[in-house]
Amino acid sequence: MKLLSQIHDPVYRKKEKYTIADKFFLRLIRDERDLPFMYLTVAISCTLVPMAIFLYLPLLDGWLWWLFAAGYLLLNNFYFKGPFGLMLHCTSHRKLFKKAYNWANYYLPWMLGPFFGQTPETYFSHHIGMHHPENNLPEDKSCTMFYQRDSLRGFMNYFCSFLFTGIFGLSAYFLKKNRKKLLISTIMGELAFFVMCIALSFLDWKATLVVFILPFLISRFISMLGNWTQHAFIDAADPGNPYKNSITCINTVYNKKCWNDGYHISHHIRPSMHWTQHPVYFLTTKKEYARNQAIVFDGVDYLAIFYYLMRKRYDILATHVVNIENTYSSHEQIIALLKQRTQQIAS
Repeated sequence: MKLLSQIHDPVYRKKEKYTIADKFFLRLIRDERDLPFMYLTVAISCTLVPMAIFLYLPLLDGWLWWLFAAGYLLLNNFYFKGPFGLMLHCTSHRKLFKKAYNWANYYLPWMLGPFFGQTPETYFSHHIGMHHPENNLPEDKSCTMFYQRDSLRGFMNYFCSFLFTGIFGLSAYFLKKNRKKLLISTIMGELAFFVMCIALSFLDWKATLVVFILPFLISRFISMLGNWTQHAFIDAADPGNPYKNSITCINTVYNKKCWNDGYHISHHIRPSMHWTQHPVYFLTTKKEYARNQAIVFDGVDYLAIFYYLMRKRYDILATHVVNIENTYSSHEQIIALLKQRTQQIAS
């Protein structure tokens, strides 16, 4: 276990001097703390999108085409996917553009999202319209409670259920809750993506596979892996308590790259909190974390936690747990708590 020391995750520091590009973007966006989102959006639009279009053009053939396609997939999935996905997450909670430029808020989910396998509107509908209101409780269609959360078999059942029936479950949820606007946007976004993929497959099925279909499958897998890990440790006696059904990861490269996404406890407590505020909020409320025996990891991200969970390496996980306010008396106590909170909860 670790003692709580300094936090090195990103917080907002006001610029002393703004560039011409900064000043232009600040005229468009609601919050200057989101300037990095504008530069990421421009970078994706000027690199990944032209590369995707190039794959549809009859300029390369044979192994040269596949080499270019491999480079595209590497850039998409290992460089841009994480930052884009969590930028989409942040801008779903807090609109990026000012009211006068509200039309521009559709650019990420409708124009760039499909290149990362994000079907338009469905991320917003699922995450904002269903996941946060239900807070991983039984009505949450991505609820992890009913699975053994250190089981690879359990995770694959969870993922396959989401992949093949998730859109139907989400639609049924909105129908039940009489949320017609979200129901329509969910169905339209999902249909638009697949109609586009079918149409483009007649043009070039290989390019469509690389540009849209593979990113779609990867995106859905990564999304479920992330949600599984974020909600892997649940107190069966108090499953609706964000301190006891979510985790937090501090001091990770992932937080620097993906807008402090490791702070999942505080995100469920205050969903609209700006991504730069989470480290400070965590430090100012650490007594609540201690009182609830919240599980906070230092130096490991969700992917590493998932890996150790699947191997049942609670001994390694325990070494990364932060002992806030000396909550735990021993390494063995932490291991016991981690094991207890991954147990399947009866429906």
